[in-house]
Amino acid sequence: MKAYFLLPLLVSGGLLAQSDYHPRDTTYSIHSSYEKIRRSHPEVRPVYPRLPAGVLADTNLVYTSVENGRQLYLDVFRRLEERGPRPGVLLIHGGGWTTGSKENQIPMAQQLADRGYVTVTPEYRLSAEAPYPSGVKDLKQALRWMRAHATEYGIDSNRIAVYGASAGAHLASLLGVTAERSLYDTLGPWQGHSAQVQAVLNIDGIVSFVHPEAEPEWTGRSANAWLGDYAVHQDRWREASPLEYVDRHAPPFLFVNSSYPRFHAGRDDLFRMLDEQGIYHEDHTFPDSPHAFWLLDPWFEPTLELTVQFLKRVFP
Repeated sequence: MKAYFLLPLLVSGGLLAQSDYHPRDTTYSIHSSYEKIRRSHPEVRPVYPRLPAGVLADTNLVYTSVENGRQLYLDVFRRLEERGPRPGVLLIHGGGWTTGSKENQIPMAQQLADRGYVTVTPEYRLSAEAPYPSGVKDLKQALRWMRAHATEYGIDSNRIAVYGASAGAHLASLLGVTAERSLYDTLGPWQGHSAQVQAVLNIDGIVSFVHPEAEPEWTGRSANAWLGDYAVHQDRWREASPLEYVDRHAPPFLFVNSSYPRFHAGRDDLFRMLDEQGIYHEDHTFPDSPHAFWLLDPWFEPTLELTVQFLKRVFP
C-alpha cells in the first residue's frame, strides 16, 4: 500500500490561513477525525496532503465574491504532462454543514490528479456564516467557474463529476439532481456557464432529510443549525433533500458507505428511482468502518480505487 503521510503545519483546528471577514470553524479536520477514531480503531492512520511528483497545485484562487466583499477560494490540481481535455472532479468537504475546510479533501484531490483528473477543492459558506441555501449556491458557482476556466486547466466540460463526503456528499447529490432547475441559481461572474454534472460520488452522505431513515437528523444540532428548526421548517428540509428531484436527468451515482445506517438515509429509494430511469449506479459498504473513513488508512486507498473505477466506467 502506498504511503500518503505528510503532516502539514496547522492541520488540526484553525487550518485556514486565508484572510476573510468570517472566521471559519475548522475543528473537523483530518487530524481531529484521526484522534477520535483511533480510540476504537487503534490501527488507523491519517492521510495528510502530499503532492505527487508531476502534479501542479494552484491554491487559494478566488472563484466568486458574496456579501460584504467576502471572497471564496478553491484549489486546482492537475498533471502537467497530460494532453487534451480531461475529466474534472469537484470535491466537497464534510463537517455537518457547520465545520470543516477544503483542506480535508486535498489528499484525495491530489491522488485523483495523479490519476489524470483535474480536481478542484472549493470552500463554501457554512451555517454560522450563512445557512441554507447559501452553501449550495456557492458550489453551483464553483462548477460554473470550472467550465469558465476549462481551457486554462484542461478540463473537459462534458465530463465533470462531483465528489462529496458526509455533508459534502449530500451537497454533491443535491448539485447532481438540480442542474435542470433554477432553485439554487444566483447571479455571478460565470452565469453563462452550466452547473450541470455528469456523475455524483457520494461518500457516506444522506440523500433525504425527510425520509424515515433520516430521523436522527431531526433532532441533530448540525442539520437544524443549517436548515432551521425541523419542527418549524419541514418544507425547507424537504426542499434540501436530493431524493425529491431524481428524474430522467439524474447522472450516474456511486455510493461508498460506512457501516453506520444513519448515513444511508434515502439511498435505497434513490437506487429504485434511478433503476426506473435506467441510470447507472453502484454502492459499496466497508464493514466495521467509522464515519470519516475516507480520511484514514486502511480505507483511503480502497475509496480512491472505487472512485477511479467508477469514473473510468462513466467517463470512458
